[in-house]
Amino acid sequence: MEEIFHKPVMVQEVCSFLPLSEEEGIFVDATLGGGGHTLEILKRSSPAVRVIGIDQDPEAIEFARKRLAPFTERVTLVKGNFSQVDQILKSLGITDISGILFDLGVSLHQLKTPERGFSFQLNGPLDMRMNTSSPGETAYQLLNEAPEKELQHIISVFGEERFARRIARAIVRRRQKRPIQTTVELAELISKTYPPGRHRIHPATRTFMALRIFINREIENLEQALQKSVPFLKKGGTIVVIAYHSIEDRVVKNFFKSSTELAVLTKKPLLPGPEERRGNPCSRSARLRAAQKI
Repeated sequence: MEEIFHKPVMVQEVCSFLPLSEEEGIFVDATLGGGGHTLEILKRSSPAVRVIGIDQDPEAIEFARKRLAPFTERVTLVKGNFSQVDQILKSLGITDISGILFDLGVSLHQLKTPERGFSFQLNGPLDMRMNTSSPGETAYQLLNEAPEKELQHIISVFGEERFARRIARAIVRRRQKRPIQTTVELAELISKTYPPGRHRIHPATRTFMALRIFINREIENLEQALQKSVPFLKKGGTIVVIAYHSIEDRVVKNFFKSSTELAVLTKKPLLPGPEERRGNPCSRSARLRAAQKI
């Protein structure tokens, strides 16, 4: 059951940076997912330690609720975006925390659910919203309505895609004939647009990532969440962030470096070991950074 939703990444490293030896305290898992990291925090800490788990995906909340049932009295699950971490903690009457974890990106469950539209390998609708109950814009609406220059900007900036202009132009040409409706249709269009030759990754990888990041305002939300977390950290408390691409990692690096309230614990990002990379493909691009409140 534990690996159906998502297998937690770099568990040992995460737990080594969080001050789990404290007799009591509150930790925040700001990206709950399937609850894997929260489960390990609860197992390795004192019975007086509590965890607040936050996720905007209702499916993640329900899965984690069942998985964490043995620790019901020690865990509080909240449906929400981590950019609202300050409001969430205040609503729970919490003024200080011992640590907070951000495991960014998309879960294995989300990737393997065609209806979510995150994967270019599975045919499904172009949704890509993390919170499916949100009335926010879908990837379908963005692709079929946004101006070509906006699409180019999104794909270039958030996907770091060198062929962004060519891809945006192809999208606009296709939608003039008929709407682009499915993930596979979009992936095939991008593949045909890409120059011939060998590619280290699938041609659609960066565009799909860019669309997901933009649709869910991931960079903006990350910046807000980091800023809002620090005031709640007590002295000695830590922030641990696992990023999966250079844009996220750069945001975290710059925030840690510029903060006058934090001491950086990782001069360079930690990477998963070879054994973990072999056993958990989702960990291959993971980069962990940590900082401590001073």
